[in-house]
Parts: sequence; C-alpha cells; structure tokens
Amino acid sequence: MLGVLNIARRANRRPGVSESPARIEIVDVRRRFDGPDVLNDVTLTVASGESMVLLGPSGCGKTTLLRSIAGLERIDSGSIAIDDEIVSGPGRHVRPEHRHIGMVFQDWALFPHLTVADNVAFGLNKAERDTARVAETLELVGLAGLGDRRPATLSGGQQQRVALARALAPQPRALLLDEPFSNLDTGLRVRVRNEVNALLRSLGITAVYVTHDQEEAFALGDRIAVMMAGSVVQVGTPFEIYERPVAAAISDFVGETNHITGVMVDGGADTCLGKVAVSASDRIGQRVQVLIRPEHLAVTADPEGAASIESIEYYGHDHVLRVRLADGSLVAVRGAMAPSVTPGDRVVVRHTGPRSVAFDVDD
Repeated sequence: MLGVLNIARRANRRPGVSESPARIEIVDVRRRFDGPDVLNDVTLTVASGESMVLLGPSGCGKTTLLRSIAGLERIDSGSIAIDDEIVSGPGRHVRPEHRHIGMVFQDWALFPHLTVADNVAFGLNKAERDTARVAETLELVGLAGLGDRRPATLSGGQQQRVALARALAPQPRALLLDEPFSNLDTGLRVRVRNEVNALLRSLGITAVYVTHDQEEAFALGDRIAVMMAGSVVQVGTPFEIYERPVAAAISDFVGETNHITGVMVDGGADTCLGKVAVSASDRIGQRVQVLIRPEHLAVTADPEGAASIESIEYYGHDHVLRVRLADGSLVAVRGAMAPSVTPGDRVVVRHTGPRSVAFDVDD
C-alpha cells in the first residue's frame, strides 16, 4: 500500500503532513461573480484530521468553496479560519502560499517539461529541495525510482500520484482535492481512490474533497457536506445523508429513491404499499411524500397481485426491478439474489426497510 507504513516507522516521523492537522472554520461565506451568489452564507467546520467531502451537482459552488479555502478565490463576505488564524475575512486575505495548505487539482496540473522529482520539488524552498524530502515523498506514494521520468511517460494513475506527492511534500496542515480521480478510467479510479484514502488516513491529515459522485463521497468522507445552489443544505455522516436526508432533493441526489404519496396516520403513513413507518408521525391527516429506497422494498410473485413487473436490470452483484403499482406509479426494487420473476408477472410489493422519511407534498 504505497509504502507508507515502512516510511512512517523511520525515526518516528510522519512524512507528508505537519505535526498538527488543521481545523478549518468557514462562517457565512459569500462569493459572487456575475449574477447571483456562487456561495451563499456558507458555514462549515472541518475538524482536525477529518476527511470532509463537498458533494453536489455541477455549478453548486463546491469548487469555488474549495478554492476559497486555498486562497485562490477572494470571498466577498464572511470568514475562513485555519486553526485560530483568520486567512480570509473583512480586509484580510492571506496569500495561498502562506496558508500552508496543499491542493490537488482536477487535471493534476503537472509541468510536462519538468521531471517527476522536479514537479514534486516545485513547492519546496531551495533548502528543502536539497534534502531527501522529494525521494521520501515519492516513496510514500509508491513512485520510488521514477523521479527522473517525465509525466507524459507515466500512466494516469501514476500522474495522479505525482500530483498528490507534490501537494504532500511541503507537509501541509490540510489537503484539498478537487475531483482528483475524475480523469481516471473506472477500474483504476476505484483502486487509486482506495489507496489515496488509506494513505491520507494513515497520515492523519485534514482532507477536503470535492466530488459530484455519491459513491466516491461515501467511500472517502467521515462526513459529507451536501451543496446545492451555493448553499450547504446538510452535513452528516454517509449514513445520515443517505438514510435521513433533510430534503427530497438530497435523497434523489445521493441515490435512487421512490416517492410514494400517502396520508399520515397514527404510527406512519397510509400508502398504496400499506402502512409505512416514518421518522416523524405527528401530522395526522396530512398528505405526504414518503421516500423509500429501492433496497427497502421486496416483491413476491402472486397471480392476484396488484402490481406488475415492467423490466429487470441485472448488474451481477444485484438487480433492479421496475414495478408498476396499482395506482399507476413506477417504483424501483433492488435485490441481491437473482430475480425469480420476469417482465409481465403479477407481484405484491412490500416495504421491508427501517423507518422512512416523509415530507409534505407541497414541499
């Protein structure tokens, strides 16, 4: 695994990270270009040593927020503090090179005319370049012996590691990563992502990732900040974001969701699937939209069933059934076993999962 364990044992040092991983405090940050605010009163705290993921659709402001933390963007109002130092705020903007933060860009931004070693050394002062820091950092990311190569001669995964090594070499207080795996093929992306995640966790470095990929966010984040239209709309663990979204739009963004209309009754919601337990049931008689994940539904073949199988999507590790309910709505049902029904079969659909989340229909 990228050689980190052997290096970390030497002289009881922790290469690639400063002795005190940073705490990042963002308070009421606004940023505007032309038109509406790109960041709208964003408040977020990243704990020391935490892996935080900024998750959201394209154009939601997550990269602008990351660049603001780095000092590459000047905020219009609010403040950003690293540990106890205000680095962005009223009348104050600390330059990026003085924030002691590393950044890995989406396109890696390697210098093609420099060797791998020179790329890694670029952010170091002259005294540091003359030490063993570059070689140690290359070994840290699994690139020992490749310092004399040019970036163009390396694979995509190796180039990504060069960019990571360059960011780690100055031993930053925090590391910011903007869609760092998006330029890799699917299989390589998963492998490199897992290796980088394991490396940064072993170093204990504070990390902030930007991604629009839910699976990637769940794999990387201790917590996830979901952003939409320039605002942070929910912060929580992957479990909390997935199972307890605070808005239907969040539920849809972080996975497929069935929207089932019902009426609140004592103990849950009365729906076409029967009574479904929901997390808040104090709105008796109110029409609600119940959010049910596909894996929380099950089907049973029944010639007298009120629902029917429309299609089957088989993925190997699981499958998704598209089922037409009696009220005409179409729902997804996910299962791990090979499906025992075929399109056209009549079935009964049951809710088998934990308490669901319900929102007012008007919301």
